[in-house]
Amino acid sequence: MMAVTSSCKEGTKIAMDNGKYVRYTPEQVEALERLYHECPKPSSMRRQQLIRECPILSNIEPKQIKVWFQNRRCREKQRKEASRLQAVNRKLTAMNKLLMEENDRLQKQVSQLVYENSYFRQQTQNTTLATTDTSCESVVTSGQHHLTPQHPPRDASPAGLLSIAEETLTEFLSKATGTAVEWVQMPGMKPGPDSIGIVAISHGRSGVAARACGLVGLDPTRVAEILKDRPSWYRDCRAVDVINVLSTGNGGTIELLYMQLYAPTTLAPARDFWLLRYTSVMEDGSLVVCERSLNNTQNGPSMPPAANFVRAELLPSGYLIRPCEGGGSIIHIVDHMDLEPWSVPEVLRPLYESSTLLAQKTTMAALRHLRQISQEISQPNVTGWGRRPAALRALSQKLSKGFNEAVNGFADEGWSMLESDGVDDVTLLVNSSPSKMMGINLSYGNGFPSMGNAILCAKASMLLQNVPPAILLRFLREHRSEWADSGIDGYSAAAVKAGPCGLPVARGGSFGGQVILPLAHTIEHEEFMEVIKLENMGHYREDMIMPGDIFLLQLCSGVDENAVGTCAELIFAPIDASFSDDAPIIPSGFRIIPLDSGMDASSPNRTLDLASTLEVGAAGNRSTGDNSGRNGSTKSVMTIAFQFVYEIHLQENVATMARQYVRSIIASVQRVALALSPSNFGSHAGFRTPPGTPEAQTLARWICQSYRCYLGVELLEYEGSESILKTLWHHTDAVLCCSLKALPVFTFANQAGLDMLETTLIALQDISLEKIFDDNGRKALFAEFPQVMQQGFMCLQGGICLSSMGRPISYERAVAWKVVNDEENAHCICFMFVNWSFV
Repeated sequence: MMAVTSSCKEGTKIAMDNGKYVRYTPEQVEALERLYHECPKPSSMRRQQLIRECPILSNIEPKQIKVWFQNRRCREKQRKEASRLQAVNRKLTAMNKLLMEENDRLQKQVSQLVYENSYFRQQTQNTTLATTDTSCESVVTSGQHHLTPQHPPRDASPAGLLSIAEETLTEFLSKATGTAVEWVQMPGMKPGPDSIGIVAISHGRSGVAARACGLVGLDPTRVAEILKDRPSWYRDCRAVDVINVLSTGNGGTIELLYMQLYAPTTLAPARDFWLLRYTSVMEDGSLVVCERSLNNTQNGPSMPPAANFVRAELLPSGYLIRPCEGGGSIIHIVDHMDLEPWSVPEVLRPLYESSTLLAQKTTMAALRHLRQISQEISQPNVTGWGRRPAALRALSQKLSKGFNEAVNGFADEGWSMLESDGVDDVTLLVNSSPSKMMGINLSYGNGFPSMGNAILCAKASMLLQNVPPAILLRFLREHRSEWADSGIDGYSAAAVKAGPCGLPVARGGSFGGQVILPLAHTIEHEEFMEVIKLENMGHYREDMIMPGDIFLLQLCSGVDENAVGTCAELIFAPIDASFSDDAPIIPSGFRIIPLDSGMDASSPNRTLDLASTLEVGAAGNRSTGDNSGRNGSTKSVMTIAFQFVYEIHLQENVATMARQYVRSIIASVQRVALALSPSNFGSHAGFRTPPGTPEAQTLARWICQSYRCYLGVELLEYEGSESILKTLWHHTDAVLCCSLKALPVFTFANQAGLDMLETTLIALQDISLEKIFDDNGRKALFAEFPQVMQQGFMCLQGGICLSSMGRPISYERAVAWKVVNDEENAHCICFMFVNWSFV
């Protein structure tokens, strides 16, 4: 066969047997190219068919056709590889430019700090010469020089606004590329060709500030257009209204904006901003979009305060967008805000004082959105259920916005509060506005449409302690029955007549979830959407909706437990099988936001505080060091919001049901959080777990240590990259622990154990040891059980046991051993069933 290397040269030659080359005619090349795009790798039969169907190729041998297609595929591969390498080279060149600029900025910052150091020395040496003269306008604060602002008189005229705009531009550029702010690299973010960009947060600066530099495959004008449309990418942004637009003499544009941000939890009010935005083109062709709040210090136009909003301040911030050689843009983003943390309970102030949180939710979100759009343009593929990436992105925005609206419950959206039942742990809101109910159709059992439809939202917030948000959220997603099976079927069928858009858990029965269609992963795998199917296991009455499977559209984010301070969300909404784009979406779900581990654990009044149920010892559950570094904050705030569609005349019954249901979810989350709480034992001297209630990680360590002590071998093939608890949880054999009582009951099981018993962690404690054995098994068990307490272990021959559903289970053998704690006291008995299976 002819060497491929010789055949990959550009040209339209064919090889003849005598070694000479003959050129194809242009017509033959055109025909072959057309055939190549139809089938780039034709079989021998297909090549012969091509010659027969195309007379212009009749004088060419099949072997020559084969060589031509080989050459053509080789050239295509080389072209794609060359294009890829050129793109990588352009990206590396641009990244190198960014890093050089960053290095230059850091050198300037070092020089600034050296100057300030000498300044402080001189001031110290001259303290004896100090006078009471206070006329000096220069001050030094937090290691930075700041001139006391001397604003000239301004007004709302174009000249006054232009003066504010130019000042904003100067201050923004000093933050983006200068040394006005002492930036430090954000934890966990390493710059590189595959990273989202160079991300930094402020140090020693008023308010919270974040800065990012990155590359995007869009031209500067498109980038500016996208970033200005803040509600399209900033999930916390409710709306941006353009109040006025002015053109400047230098070709720029000044806009007066009013912006509202959602509150992330029910425990804090929302924020709003009165802004000036200045868009201009610099001499080097860079495009700048900068913003700042308008307040009394600028003497510009004012905006009256809005009810239920706290007026926050945006300090000079914005975007510097420069064209990149070879296409695309280099973008610098600065976000600098004062979110008025005084207006929220002290325990929540870390949410408003964290530059890291600002970087993740705002600055990095902008870069990710730009990169996602760039990828959608370059790879416009159709994904799950025939949706293009842009359509799926719009769905995720719709889910997020609907959940935020439920959490905030703004009056101008039609929400009004119901009276409390005397306990303020759950808040109920109702909404019957036409805009909310449009497209939502309910029906009676006789088929006639119902009138006066409404939505009820039950919401609550609680504090969690020592539970990593990512792990808890992943559990809520993967074990829906742990919190969704709440006995709603005990309510009267007249209480809830949910249509296709009603929350499915309000229909009664037990539900098990199954992921049937992963729809999309966003860039960086920060979030994903999926469709899950809920199978109804209960019974229906005639006046309830028709039985059948229910589909949920689900959005999940923040499942990476190694990400620092990441907010975790699980938001879902029922959909029908048609999955139409214009179908109403009524989302519900969970949001878990980590808090600063150094803050006080006290909770605001009338707030469910899980920290009180998780206290351990005198020192509590506070954690620093390794655990806080890996799993983030030891405290977090969880917000729950569930929405129900109902008929207005059934409001009282639905309200009672909703309160009870959300309270049952809260109780479930408390138990799950306690089970998932990782152990800090051994990390801190003097830390003690209370007898009888070890954390799951501690219990897993006791189980493995006791097994090694009594049986002389290792229970787990433990790898240091995974925790003992995680390895035990995924062990293939069923591992179950039971209490040391006259009638032992199960207290812990790994995943295989739960599968074997056909139960959940919550229901596990209702199962006694004797219930899983038949008569012969019970006799054998209790005859040999004393051996466990005397010699520490016993072995049982293979046999039959029963699941909680009464199904027979065969096992090859079973091992039981005594689990002792760190004080060498017996804590429980552990069983391991080897090679079990349902009969």
